Amino acid sequence: MRKTTTKLADGRELIYYDRDESQLREAPDRRPLEPTVSLAEIRRDPVSGDWITVAAHRQGRTYHPPADQCPLCPSHGEHLSEIPAADYDVVVFENRFPSLAVDSASLVGSIEDDPMHLLRPGVGRCEVVCFTADHGASFADLDESKVGLVLEAWTDRTAELGAVPGVEQVFCFENRGAEIGVTLAHPHGQIYAFPFVTPRTAKMIASADEHRARTGRNLFEDLVAAELADPVRVVLTSEHWTAFVPFAARWPYEVHLYPNRRVADLTELTEAERAEFPRLYLELLRRFDRLFGEGAAPTPYIAAWHQAPGRGGAELALHLELFSIRRTVGKLKFLAGVESGMDAFVNDVSPEAAAHRLREVAT
Repeated sequence: MRKTTTKLADGRELIYYDRDESQLREAPDRRPLEPTVSLAEIRRDPVSGDWITVAAHRQGRTYHPPADQCPLCPSHGEHLSEIPAADYDVVVFENRFPSLAVDSASLVGSIEDDPMHLLRPGVGRCEVVCFTADHGASFADLDESKVGLVLEAWTDRTAELGAVPGVEQVFCFENRGAEIGVTLAHPHGQIYAFPFVTPRTAKMIASADEHRARTGRNLFEDLVAAELADPVRVVLTSEHWTAFVPFAARWPYEVHLYPNRRVADLTELTEAERAEFPRLYLELLRRFDRLFGEGAAPTPYIAAWHQAPGRGGAELALHLELFSIRRTVGKLKFLAGVESGMDAFVNDVSPEAAAHRLREVAT
């Protein structure tokens, strides 16, 4: 792999990841851009204890541009995009409209001595990951070599962002489909470097710590072992990875993919585990696209990597959650009253039926 780091016209960092180690990426950004300004701040909800990000400057971000004006396609002719090169394998760059930024300046200023109104500048980092230069492709269209390169990019960014002062958690994810809320059709994902441990992660850590105190064992190791012992919800297995629908799945179609050996984050995967990941992940994505029959629209999904935060997450295990909000042909799972109001999920598809369907659509 060759990694080339450069700067965009407004000073944001851009990184090319190429399979060809001899590849040179020297094209300059020819756009007349002003430096970006982030006014993000994080505010603590005194009732739940959660940190909420307020980033009002994002209202002006790019929204569903036509394909010939896509900011994630390579630059060509008079079309000058976020990627100056005429082609690329995988590219990562700082988001021009970030929810969090290293130089965020709070509008109000920190109110550290007021527990009812505790806020801090939204210091962190938000990056965009472009998986391919092909605007009409999807992640499932990539070959295994390209997926391996994306995994290398995720791993590299996890290591670098995790070392940034003030960053407590690195989150790599992909939103796919307008139904999910995607505003740019080009195949891409994002990486957030949070200045706090996210609420979902904090809950998982608390459950894992309680399980260790009660049993002396690791929760996630026991979880994978239990699913393998009763494989009715297992979708795929291999030497190094296991994919299953969780017993208490929240979403109509939801799969968790775990390394069989517990690791904290992407940087701890072995070469053998990395080599096997692309085949399994591509198979899962392609099965998701076959769930609703031939001719159905591409399945909208979220793919989210859970990694241990920089501190306090020793019991957490790296895993990927892949889920769709589509529950059947032409129908979506909306987060209505009980989900949005009470965070109490109601699933319309039994996990066992979902696992059976995902096995049924295997090639």
